[in-house]
Amino acid sequence: MKFSKELKVALLGIVSLAALYVGFLFLKGSNVFSTTKTYHVIYDSVEGLAVSNPVIINGFRVGLVKKMVLDQKKGNKILVTLDIEKDIEVGDSTVAMLVSADFLGGKAIELYMGRNNKRFEGGEFLIPFVRKSITDVFTQKAMPVLGTVDSTLQRLNQFLDKDAKNSIQAILLNAQVTSETVRAVTLANQGNISEITGNLAQLTAALRGTEAKFSRLASNLNNITDTIDVNSMNSAIRGLDSTIAQAQLTMSKLNENTGSLGRLMNDDSLYRNLNGSTESLNALLMDLKANPKRYVHFSLLQIGGGGKADKASKEKDAAKPNNAANAGTASALDKK
Repeated sequence: MKFSKELKVALLGIVSLAALYVGFLFLKGSNVFSTTKTYHVIYDSVEGLAVSNPVIINGFRVGLVKKMVLDQKKGNKILVTLDIEKDIEVGDSTVAMLVSADFLGGKAIELYMGRNNKRFEGGEFLIPFVRKSITDVFTQKAMPVLGTVDSTLQRLNQFLDKDAKNSIQAILLNAQVTSETVRAVTLANQGNISEITGNLAQLTAALRGTEAKFSRLASNLNNITDTIDVNSMNSAIRGLDSTIAQAQLTMSKLNENTGSLGRLMNDDSLYRNLNGSTESLNALLMDLKANPKRYVHFSLLQIGGGGKADKASKEKDAAKPNNAANAGTASALDKK
């Protein structure tokens, strides 16, 4: 069977158109030979989202954005139609999150698969959610700050009028003159500054030597504290405590008038007796000095014949027993 040239050209054109259509769909991201299911989701804003943008699950592409329509009846919300592979279990808990696909502002739709109580068969509406990107958050935070900076710059420009500018220029000129004066003074006193620097260096060296001495002193103190016997110190302290307690007890006893020392310290009777004795002794000495004859008896005769008087008294004493014996004998004869 032979085909005419016209039929062959027509068949070639049809095949070319089919291949072009398939290539166009492939470039759009759709797979002609795979079966998909269509779902819908409504967003308030789809900035950055375009047709053929991917639908992903955990970073894996499972579909694409098929169509976007502005729904004026629902407050200008955007109706987005999604083509998702039929093997993906989409249900009543599936969330279609509008997320950022790159840093250039491109968007994608990421599916969050929850615990579905009902599985969709296609044509249902998914739960919408918009996850803000870092750029969106930064823009929201930066816009108020930029407004504040703009108003601050305007106020600064108003403040910096002609008179203020002249004042600032005068201040700068004065600062320049002051810096030149300081430079001249520095050059004039460069020798003194060098001397001060040398003195500071010597002071630093002396401080370093003092620091070394303090270090040695600290090490010596550490050695002394290491050699001290803690137990001996504790026993000495305990002995000192007991001695102090005994001294306190002794002082308390002295204050209580219970002993001789306590009575001597607190009772003034001894003082009164000694004072009276002293006064009596003074009176006796004064009387002895005034009347010595009352207390001392002597004569010149007694001093010269003292030996004979003593001998006579001894003889009288020896004769007394003989007289007594003679008297006894006479009384006995009379009785006879």
